[in-house]
Amino acid sequence: MGVTIRDVAEKAGVSVSTVSKVMNHWKTISEETTKRVEAAAAELKYTPNARAVNFARGNTRNIIYLTELKKGEAYSNPHMFDIMCGVFTELARNGYTMSLMDISDEAHPKETIRDIIDQKSADGIVIHGSVINQATADLIIDRSFPHLVIGHPDFDNRLCWVDTNHELAGEHAGEYILKHDAFPTVFIGGRKNEFISHEREKGFRSFLLRHKHRVTSDHVVYTSSTWKEGYEAAMKILSYDSSDASAAGGNQIPRSIVCENNTIAVGVSRAIKELGLSVPEDVAFLTFDVYPYSTILDPKPEVVEINVYDMGVQAGAMICRKIDNPGLMIQSYITLPEME
Repeated sequence: MGVTIRDVAEKAGVSVSTVSKVMNHWKTISEETTKRVEAAAAELKYTPNARAVNFARGNTRNIIYLTELKKGEAYSNPHMFDIMCGVFTELARNGYTMSLMDISDEAHPKETIRDIIDQKSADGIVIHGSVINQATADLIIDRSFPHLVIGHPDFDNRLCWVDTNHELAGEHAGEYILKHDAFPTVFIGGRKNEFISHEREKGFRSFLLRHKHRVTSDHVVYTSSTWKEGYEAAMKILSYDSSDASAAGGNQIPRSIVCENNTIAVGVSRAIKELGLSVPEDVAFLTFDVYPYSTILDPKPEVVEINVYDMGVQAGAMICRKIDNPGLMIQSYITLPEME
């Protein structure tokens, strides 16, 4: 069995508390006692437990990453894993460990965060935006606990967060359509009130409007972000029936389709293939993000790439800054998309 702090205390003739204070450089311990404890520790070759020392000093050198880790999550949300890898790498570079905590089955994540704060089990937390809510946000702000949210929360808040500039991603998509003169164009998005989908659609439409191309509401389709709805929307769009005035795309078959995410793109790719259309000769086809499907689709879409690993690295650096400077307010679009 290794040497313990009790062994050092017994050897030096002092209490365990005194040994702990010497190891943590308390100025209230006399020079003579300090030397005696240090000599005993050296003779016994005692090495303080790093975690215990940090706890005594009021820090753990540990950051907890809270997210959903239910079965299949890495497949359905591969971005999360890339972000976590980026956060981990940067924290390690700054001398921190990172612990994962699954809150996918918790009805009240606020209580978990309260326990983290009360038990001092971490110096700070990184929270995936999908699991943050108003009650949790209020607790974090009220307790002034170092934190960083990955993704722009969809409610008014005073949280620190970082995100990708999704509106700029939409502008890049619009720039591609303009460059290839692929009009008319249709945007197939997620739910109408979904933040990322809304921002990408806004950037796409505003860019084209600035260049004299108006994307009207009948050229925008909202879905639940399933491949099946993407497929059905594309079949309706690309199989224009002049008798169907409600068909997306107006009164002519579109020359391009922009899919807000990869899952929608799966359905659109299937529809294009079933209809025997060529990409980009018959219809240009574009989506956002490489993950999880865009590289294996046939036909393959053009991609507006978003480096989420880099966002994780930046987030790791920012939570370290937040710990060093608790008053620091961080609300920033730190990751800029680009055409692949």
